[in-house]
Amino acid sequence: MNVKSKEKKEKSIVELTIEVTKEEFEQACVAAYKKRVRDIAIPGFRKGKAPRKMIERMYGESFFWEDAVNESYPKAYESAIKETGLDPVGRADMEIVDISRDGYTFIAKVPVKPEVSIADYKGIEAEKPVVSVNDEEVDAEIERLRKRNARIETVERDIKVGDTAVIDFEGFKDGVPFEGGKGEKYNLEIGSNSFIPGFEDKLVGAKAGDELDIELTFPEQYHAEELAGKDVVFKVKVHEVKESILPELDDEFAKDVSEFDTLEQLREDIKANLLKTREEAADSAFENAVFGKLVEKLQADIPEAMIDSRLDSIIEDLAYRISSQGVPFEKYLELMGMDIEGLRSFYRPQAEYQVKLNLSLEKIAELENLEVGTEEIEEEYNKLAEQYKIELDKVKILISEEGMKSDLLLRKAAGFVKDNAVAVAPSEKAETEGEDNSDKAADESSKPKTRKTKSGAKSSKSKAAKSEEKAGQEAAGDPENADAEE
Repeated sequence: MNVKSKEKKEKSIVELTIEVTKEEFEQACVAAYKKRVRDIAIPGFRKGKAPRKMIERMYGESFFWEDAVNESYPKAYESAIKETGLDPVGRADMEIVDISRDGYTFIAKVPVKPEVSIADYKGIEAEKPVVSVNDEEVDAEIERLRKRNARIETVERDIKVGDTAVIDFEGFKDGVPFEGGKGEKYNLEIGSNSFIPGFEDKLVGAKAGDELDIELTFPEQYHAEELAGKDVVFKVKVHEVKESILPELDDEFAKDVSEFDTLEQLREDIKANLLKTREEAADSAFENAVFGKLVEKLQADIPEAMIDSRLDSIIEDLAYRISSQGVPFEKYLELMGMDIEGLRSFYRPQAEYQVKLNLSLEKIAELENLEVGTEEIEEEYNKLAEQYKIELDKVKILISEEGMKSDLLLRKAAGFVKDNAVAVAPSEKAETEGEDNSDKAADESSKPKTRKTKSGAKSSKSKAAKSEEKAGQEAAGDPENADAEE
């Protein structure tokens, strides 16, 4: 193998012209012959016993060349990369430019890590939402906790809002049942608005044993086009009416649903958890804003193959997580109404962002002379072993020391940028939106520290998760609900 030339191209591509010698090509042709001869039949010879020269005389001198190239070029490419000291960041494009019995020459367009420059990475200004928690929000959390621990009892009376009705139902359009419009012994909470508008309202006043015909019109914007704006009739039978009886709001309630002895302690814990979650959400939003501005300062000619490689990793990770939940990845794509190319297009901005952010942080680590010591690496290995309950040696097999060092260095650089950033007060609109997003994040993690209640209901112990948002959103969603439901 000889490297005949090395030339830098745009978009961080290095073009190598690589020559495979006559001797190397001949060895590859011999290997190709031995691999294929068993399937070749030539008149006058037993199958698999024909001499190479006889096969080439019959089918042409170049009969084994394609297989020989496939056999030899990976080794030639690898040797060329070592000789030139290049560090590829993705798959190279290969092109044969000359081939004969005396060998062949090919061009490898190798994507390499780009030269990077970045300035003004200290003192980046970004908005940081100001968060707070008021008594009304704590009251709302308490009320949700009461509902989760409500006692359900069957009652002999008319249905009212807040009750759960156990019903059979079947929907008809023009006298014909429509798909997805049937259910049996369905538990419907009246007032939950889980069915199309008007359905639950018309059950109010009914009682167990009643049979009703409910005439409705589907919304014009309903997801099933064949039902949108159509008049239908639901035949409904009420089997049972259940009432939710909320527990009294006192110290005994606090003892039942948490580890606290008084209602006031429970309220304080809920408020603290809500505030902590919102502060973490605000901090995460600030961090994302800072990093978003950081990547805008990056100057680098990034090869497409580098982004493609990161995109491959994102898709592979998503496929693994979906499959681990028992859903075939192909089925997931079908439910999302996407093909693999559509999914790649969806995630490409995220892949590009991550590549740019990593290049930025690597350069900052270099400029600021940040280092990671052996003790830090060992400490992180131990943390992962404890977190995932696996042996330390297995963690070290799964994650190389160089990979661990690189990851920790990026974290240090990220911390450096964030510590040197400047938080500014958001506009009134942005602050309101920030609080709304914090509320959503707080819904689950604001729960109090709890144990199993006397009624058997169970709430999780509060641990506000550390939020580490990624750029771009995951394409995730559930299949549409049954046609009777909104």
